[in-house]
This record gives sequence, C-alpha cells and structure tokens, in this order.
Amino acid sequence: MKDLEPILLEKKINPTAMRLVVLDFLLKQSSAVSLTDMELALERTDRVTLYRSIKTFEDHGLVHRIEDGSGTAKFAICQPSCTTEGHHDLHIHFYCNNCQETYCLPQTQIPEVKLPEGYQGQQVSLVVKGICSECKNQCNTIAAH
Repeated sequence: MKDLEPILLEKKINPTAMRLVVLDFLLKQSSAVSLTDMELALERTDRVTLYRSIKTFEDHGLVHRIEDGSGTAKFAICQPSCTTEGHHDLHIHFYCNNCQETYCLPQTQIPEVKLPEGYQGQQVSLVVKGICSECKNQCNTIAAH
C-alpha cells in the first residue's frame, strides 16, 4: 500500500487507510465500477466513508464518473491529465449489453462538438453500447462447438 501513497499525494489527497484500500481496488479493475460494486467487494466498508472517498477522488481528478445509461453511476481511474480544476480525459466509454460492464476507451477521443452560438457546453460524455470483445469471443467459441 505504501506504493499507492504517492498517487494520492500527487493529487493532494490525504492517504488514509480507506482511501488506500479504495485506490488499490480501483487500480485492479478492468472496467468501471459502481459504489455498490465497491461496497460488496470491500467487505467491512462503511458506505458513507466509501462515498466520501470516491467524491474526494473525483473532486481531485483521480477518478471520473460515468453515466452509462444503466441508471447507476460508475467510476474509473482518470488519465494523468485530470486535475482538481477539471477532468481532461474526454474519451469514449463502451457499455456491453451482454455482461453489462462499462469500459473506458482512452485511445478513442470524443470528437469536438460545435455548439450553436449562445450555447455553452459544460460536460461531454459519449457511451457506445454493444458487445465487448470478451463476450463476442465467448459467443464465437460456443458457436464453433
């Protein structure tokens, strides 16, 4: 856990025991996770403390919130460019209709959106829905047998 402290300190976050546990958990995920997922995975976790940790991480540019249309916000680690002033990792998210996982696709940037005069954008989000590569491979394997 000592190797995680610099990550929190770099973002000006006090490295409490709970924050270190939450960060460790998030870094090990291959897809975005909800607060409920975190609460279930991190047994003996106080819901309020977990929520406050995630909120602090979001406010300091360590995680970003993903609204994927499932009705539950999910969270994933940000790209290094995110700061307390704002999130700068404008990438596409992919929601798998089969396994219901949400993935960050940081190599696929959201295209610039030109708004009409008088409009001021404050947040950009793009979620592509379909079948992830793992689910597609499983379907192809089943079909081959």
